[in-house]
Amino acid sequence: MNSFEQLGEDYQKGRGAQINPSNRFDKLSYESELDITPLETETRRTEYIEVYPKTMINNVASPDLPMNWSVNPYQGCEHGCVYCYARNTHNYWGYSAGTDFETKILVKKNAAKLVEEKIKSKNWKASPIMLSGNTDCYQPIERKLEITRGILEVLWRHRHPVSIITKNSLVLRDLDLLKKMADNRLVRVAISVTTLDEDLRRRLEPRTASVHSRLFTIEKLASNGIPVSVMFAPIIPGLNDHEIFKLAEYTSGLGALSFGYTVVRLNGDIGAIFEDWVRKNLPDRADKVLNRIKDLHGGQLGDSRFGDRMRGQGNFAEIIRSQVQLARRKFFAGREAPPFNLDMFEELRHPQLSLF
Repeated sequence: MNSFEQLGEDYQKGRGAQINPSNRFDKLSYESELDITPLETETRRTEYIEVYPKTMINNVASPDLPMNWSVNPYQGCEHGCVYCYARNTHNYWGYSAGTDFETKILVKKNAAKLVEEKIKSKNWKASPIMLSGNTDCYQPIERKLEITRGILEVLWRHRHPVSIITKNSLVLRDLDLLKKMADNRLVRVAISVTTLDEDLRRRLEPRTASVHSRLFTIEKLASNGIPVSVMFAPIIPGLNDHEIFKLAEYTSGLGALSFGYTVVRLNGDIGAIFEDWVRKNLPDRADKVLNRIKDLHGGQLGDSRFGDRMRGQGNFAEIIRSQVQLARRKFFAGREAPPFNLDMFEELRHPQLSLF
């Protein structure tokens, strides 16, 4: 259905970005390298670089995001989603938003310790913390390092609420903790699903869990009493927007409680990265896809305005919004996750309060 082009020998299979744009903060550049550096023909191996931040819990000031606090155990993401909005943040660490983002992964091994120090501080008030929000907390290296699990263990020990968003079935490894937290209304999980088309998934987000694995993960979480929602994100007109009803119906049947979405936005270097990708993978449809994305954002590939950047504007944005609303009414009516329990944290920290 997607009419994918046969890829040449120089195409980096298993990677999303096929170019490595210059870091916009670099003071020096070389004209011979132009603005975009093609990849080497050999496969680039992933590097894991230890960093030691002083804080881990970040305040989220965006009115577009339903959270106040986030924790990201990793910077950069091996999943390689070509459209990922977090790519641009890699520039702040001195790397490119292109293949550097998915091959140079910064790991924060002291994350759990810093989270515990923060929530034990006398001024901290219980408020749900989002695990991920920028890069996936269950990307492949988590299987070995278990940084995310360490954070969950801290949050469970202190009975602190947490929400998780991921594309990786590795979240099921921590089912023992998640079940205990769910029994006490301390956790919600969102599984991000971009398509039901496995061929599209392999090219668009090459190192994520397969479509089948993600659907199984939704069902497994729901059957174990863990509140699970689906994020259809991002919706890319001309690529996956036709899947709204099918995905909503299917995931509703697996036990998902809600269905969210965002539309694609290609800010900064991501515009060039995505355009290169779509022209190599879908040359016959590239202009159509790019023009429809521009239609969402007032003629641009990206948008940074609160209120519009996640939902878009214009005809295609309105069609998407209407279809999602209809799908929610049809397949998710009457479903909702239980409210977070904010009391257990305070009761554990101040046991004398339970006497009153």
